[in-house]
Amino acid sequence: MEWSLRTAEELIAALRAGAVTSVELTEEAIARIERDDEVINAICVPDFDRARAAAHRADQARARGEDRPLLGVPVTVKESYDIAGLPTTWGMPPHRDYVPAEDAVQVSRLKAAGAVVLGKTNVPLGLQDIQSFNDIYGTTTNPWDRGRTSGGSSGGSAAALASGFGALSIASDIAGSLRTPAHFCGVYAHKPTLGLAATRGMVAPSEPALPTELDLAVVGPMARSARDLTLLLDIMAGPDPLTLGVAHQVALPPARHERLGDFRVLVLDQHPLIPTGSAVRAGVNRVAAALSDGGARVERHSALLPDLTEAATLYMQLLISGSVARFPMDSLEQLRIRVAGLSADDESLDAVRLRALLFSHRDWMEANNRREHHRHGWRRLFAEFDAVVCPITPTPAFPHDHSPNPMERRIDIDGAEHPYFDQLVWAGLATMPGLPATAVPAGRSPEGLPVGVQLIGPMFEDRTPLRLAELLEQKIGGFQAPA
Repeated sequence: MEWSLRTAEELIAALRAGAVTSVELTEEAIARIERDDEVINAICVPDFDRARAAAHRADQARARGEDRPLLGVPVTVKESYDIAGLPTTWGMPPHRDYVPAEDAVQVSRLKAAGAVVLGKTNVPLGLQDIQSFNDIYGTTTNPWDRGRTSGGSSGGSAAALASGFGALSIASDIAGSLRTPAHFCGVYAHKPTLGLAATRGMVAPSEPALPTELDLAVVGPMARSARDLTLLLDIMAGPDPLTLGVAHQVALPPARHERLGDFRVLVLDQHPLIPTGSAVRAGVNRVAAALSDGGARVERHSALLPDLTEAATLYMQLLISGSVARFPMDSLEQLRIRVAGLSADDESLDAVRLRALLFSHRDWMEANNRREHHRHGWRRLFAEFDAVVCPITPTPAFPHDHSPNPMERRIDIDGAEHPYFDQLVWAGLATMPGLPATAVPAGRSPEGLPVGVQLIGPMFEDRTPLRLAELLEQKIGGFQAPA
């Protein structure tokens, strides 16, 4: 029996029943990687010797009567997490030889839960692209179409899951980095509420692994089923034991509802700043129809929805100003000249991004204050709705585009070109206010590519979109392996 494409839940049941051993699961996963990954290039840093040893220890522990949540389950970890003894580069050549001495807090939690880490998955340079390629590890391809991207920045993790390289993966998200690869590769992902899961050790190799509170960025689970997302989130959730964890414990509220017919859902398929491609719009409508057929209350409009144009503007301002603070740019004087040359009435997202590169602390504080107004608007909306269904990006996976200046790239939406980074507005809808969002498969495009949607939920009510994802999986189906 082949186990590599089973869910983590199924593997755990089989391990507990004695139907398979961790050594057998691990050897099968390694054999699959060695057979298929030369083309996919998802596993950029294999750790097979230590994985085999961990699997052997897991089997010994189970023989002694031990049982932990992931005992013996093979998993992968995004390259951006520190794992003691393995390189952490973020795809940046100057750091190709950096090897941390300690595990990231989430890697420690994985290991404490009994998981067997197969290795690390590929990322883009500095985690700053919607694709996953870099000069150290090369390009990760999409298992459904090798000529297309697997997404970014967690593209290696999504491609690994779709290919059967481990049952789970831990990754991160600031600009759809969990959700976009899941959408492109046909798997599941969950962007937790901002601050729910500790991030220490998911840090650029030039920086110390400190217990800082990040803005916008989160760490979260990826899987091949909705229930597996919940399983892994329960392991990841919780504050850093060096800071808030001294005094706080996590007690997430239960999902608002258990039955599909009890959910109140707002469905969005149009954005004022970028069109939604026909394949993605069909996926959104497929989910909306399933919700209605299941008895859920489905609405297409609400006066309570925060303004989408301002939300996208705020997101770009916070994202770009924060990014340039971490990765300083050269030629600031030339940048100032370019910004000064912008028309005062140019409110395009290209102009927003350019101006944000020169944000002062006061500019950031003003944007942050406007963000709080949006958060309050979402609280009012979630008094009337339980979740919002919307796109993750406007298109399925697009062809590889490695042109050196991403600001000059374009994304094709049903034959019309748009600025490459404008496609982030849907991901930013949940990221800017810090809301939880679950990416779920929603069918295939006419070309046979996966299409996903996101389920956005109320802050710190992560179990609500996760439960809705489970119910939709039962209603319309979920992960399917690439042909």
